[in-house]
Amino acid sequence: MPPKKRNSGTTQIKDVKSAESVSPNKKECPELSFKKHRDKDAEFVTLCKSLHVTDLVCEGSWELCKSVQVSMDEIADGPRKVWVACLFVTATDANVASFTLTQVLKAVNLNVPQFVALVRKLDVNMDTISSKVNSALTRVEKKYGVLLVLYQRFEKTCRNIFAPASDNPERETMRSCWTMFLLAKGRVLQMEDDLVISFQLLLCTLELFIKRCPPDLLQPLYKSAIRKVQSPPTRTSRRSQSKAKSRPLEPEVDLQLLKTLCNENECNGEEVKNVYQTSFLAFLESLDSSKSPDFPQAKDLNQQYEDHYLKSRDIDGRLFFDGDETVLPSKLEILQEEKTPKKNLPDEEVLIPPQTPIRNVMTSIRDLRGDLTSNGDQPSNNLATYFKNCTVDPTQDVLKRLETVGQDFSQKFGETVGPHCVALGWQRFKLGVRLYYKIMEAMLKSEEKRLSVQNFSKLLNDATFHTSLLACALEVVMATYGESSFMTRGYNHAGAGNPVEKDLCFPWILDVVHLPALDFYKVIESFIKAEPTLSKDIVKHLETCENLIMERIGWRRNSPVFELLKQEHGGGAADQVETPASISQPLQHNHTAADLYLSPVRGGLRDLPPESPATPTSQTLNQPAGQTPRLPKSNSLSLFYKKLYRLAYTRLQLLCSSLLSSHPELEPIIWTLFQHTLQHEYELMRDRHLDQLMMSAMYAICKVKGVDLRFKTIVTAYKDMANTNQETFKHVLIADGHYDSIIVFYNQVFMQKLKTNILQYASTRPPTLSPIPQIPRSPYKFPNSPLRVPGSNNVYISPLKSSRMSPGIMTPRSKMLVSIGESFGLPNRFQKINQMVNSGERSFKRCLDPGSAPKPLKRLRFDVDGQDEADSSKSGRDSALILKLAEMSSTRNRMQEQKMKEDAESKE
Repeated sequence: MPPKKRNSGTTQIKDVKSAESVSPNKKECPELSFKKHRDKDAEFVTLCKSLHVTDLVCEGSWELCKSVQVSMDEIADGPRKVWVACLFVTATDANVASFTLTQVLKAVNLNVPQFVALVRKLDVNMDTISSKVNSALTRVEKKYGVLLVLYQRFEKTCRNIFAPASDNPERETMRSCWTMFLLAKGRVLQMEDDLVISFQLLLCTLELFIKRCPPDLLQPLYKSAIRKVQSPPTRTSRRSQSKAKSRPLEPEVDLQLLKTLCNENECNGEEVKNVYQTSFLAFLESLDSSKSPDFPQAKDLNQQYEDHYLKSRDIDGRLFFDGDETVLPSKLEILQEEKTPKKNLPDEEVLIPPQTPIRNVMTSIRDLRGDLTSNGDQPSNNLATYFKNCTVDPTQDVLKRLETVGQDFSQKFGETVGPHCVALGWQRFKLGVRLYYKIMEAMLKSEEKRLSVQNFSKLLNDATFHTSLLACALEVVMATYGESSFMTRGYNHAGAGNPVEKDLCFPWILDVVHLPALDFYKVIESFIKAEPTLSKDIVKHLETCENLIMERIGWRRNSPVFELLKQEHGGGAADQVETPASISQPLQHNHTAADLYLSPVRGGLRDLPPESPATPTSQTLNQPAGQTPRLPKSNSLSLFYKKLYRLAYTRLQLLCSSLLSSHPELEPIIWTLFQHTLQHEYELMRDRHLDQLMMSAMYAICKVKGVDLRFKTIVTAYKDMANTNQETFKHVLIADGHYDSIIVFYNQVFMQKLKTNILQYASTRPPTLSPIPQIPRSPYKFPNSPLRVPGSNNVYISPLKSSRMSPGIMTPRSKMLVSIGESFGLPNRFQKINQMVNSGERSFKRCLDPGSAPKPLKRLRFDVDGQDEADSSKSGRDSALILKLAEMSSTRNRMQEQKMKEDAESKE
């Protein structure tokens, strides 16, 4: 590949011949000349001509094909597939694409995931796929994933709505409905991978079509939901048409019908109604209704979507309805998606719905809204009391801040998602405010219990604390709605020198509220501890945000981290940001947001409000009289570095296990250089990524130790690690405004800065190795996780998170669940549970009896970190020892009770 040239220039490619009639910009692109490209394969030139590419794209694509020839030879039916992939890459880089993605897919008979994987495979060298192309592929993946999920739900919903007929008229209705939805989605949303708003638009479209559908095509549920039967659209006179132009196409929503649709699809009715009134009606008014004032005909909808699809040069969403191979996943994936688990109980046949993406997000939204039902849009009485107890009441500042941030948030939400979505932004913001008040009250109650004070004037008048807490609450809301997610290949690199498509992914919220990442970081741990009902997914999301801050976002050019580090290293600080000896100590999680926002403060001292004179403050440092005060150490910076070291070592350990398993002695040496760089050469992190220093340190040590490890090998292994992005090693800051590969960064920046230090590791007296950090369990516990009942292997208890969750959703596939407070059903289930518990107890007692010899049960042994460990060895001796210890403890307790009784009698 490329194959030998053929002399004939008349070869045609059947798969792309049909694409000529619908190719975008056909008139704008100059005709490609066979004469200019006689040095290329004739089939390749014919392909270029059919896709109406320019001479420049044709030339660039051919050169790219030759550069990847060797590595792509193993691809089945390789030449044509590689040609099309190279055309896509070259046209995207040059921003002169004259073809749609669907035309490209049909040219080589690949579906979207297969094509994306093929293009990524072209990246045989680090510079083959640019940041621009990678961003385009990520957008394709996200949009395709959302469209596929929506279409699968559309098909399922339509089966519940429309009654099958012999001549299949419902299929034409469904086709028009799907086409209108695609058109509405394209016109309303700029951020087309928004699953929730897209699904709500789909329900709005279905509502419109159901109202206008003949009753005999509807299932009974939807027949009864319609208030009045409306006849299908008929032709009207031109005079009637002209009169109809001035009135809205659909003045109001059928609330009963919409409620039925929302209930059947687990969607919030008020939110869908809001989408209908703010976005869907605006879309209906934008339709060209000159030919049919009441309702656009299928032909008109099809033509309008055709124009939109060609202009966007994207996936033709209509192909989902046609079952086209270019947009459908493999049959195996479909079977796995549709598989429905069944509870393994003989006395009932209850089906548990599969956890599809839409059901997952709708359940999360329902739980979030339900948890905040009792929390109003104003501070609760308890929170208002905390405000009034302050020396300076912060109430007015809080309300004024919320009004300002709310306007900015909703406006920028609309700018990102779509111009008609400002009202939806306000909805998200109001939910965020409720969560903000709820978490603040929980934090203050915890601080009151811990410190025995009620005046939190200094904390509650700290604008940064309020902004951080509000930003965290809003991030939780957006993550729940799926609008802030780390779906594909890491995170966006906005602000790092390469423009990317707008989205709401973190750190979007930081830019909206103008908050440094370090301040947001301070509130995360306390936020999670204050809200035990947060789902695992949301906790993991916030933990990912925390990691992103430590990896990259907290090291932006104007980050306060650098000023704090400068103070720590400037000679006036009490001590270093983090001493090497403390690296190996366990990470304590006893700090609170109040501690961090009132930082800097010395360890063990807390800067409390002046109303607490008995508590020492940061001014009471032991030092000789008259000596210049030494600056106190920053608690927030110290904690930041402690967690940074643990994250850095964890990632290094993963990379070393992949690349240097035969050289385990190198890992502590690489870590020493890596840790030294973070502590003493922290300026190298400015506008860069933690992993860039990690890979550079690995390459440097391998170089001086004579181990053959190339950067290409390092980055290949790095790409396989979780939560990584290829831009990390392709797009590294070299100097102001100039970016290049990590190899250039190593040679021109890293090596120049650390050359002397690196060479020390080749000497006979290398530097002292840095201590290895202890890697603790995550501080973010999941209190709603099921716990095993002691003495039983098959009985678990779990606190009920919400009364709104039905047992059918919560029940595991092969377990039995008891939900206290709800109907349990048949009484014999309690008998079964009793049998299970009793059998577990008997087995446990037999295990404690040294004389019996049943099959040993695994027992739980808790270590110092709170982790449990299964251990079935030495069961007899251990069990006898446990029994003996229990007897000794009981005897000691009886003796103590007897002694206390005797002492009391003697006093009398």
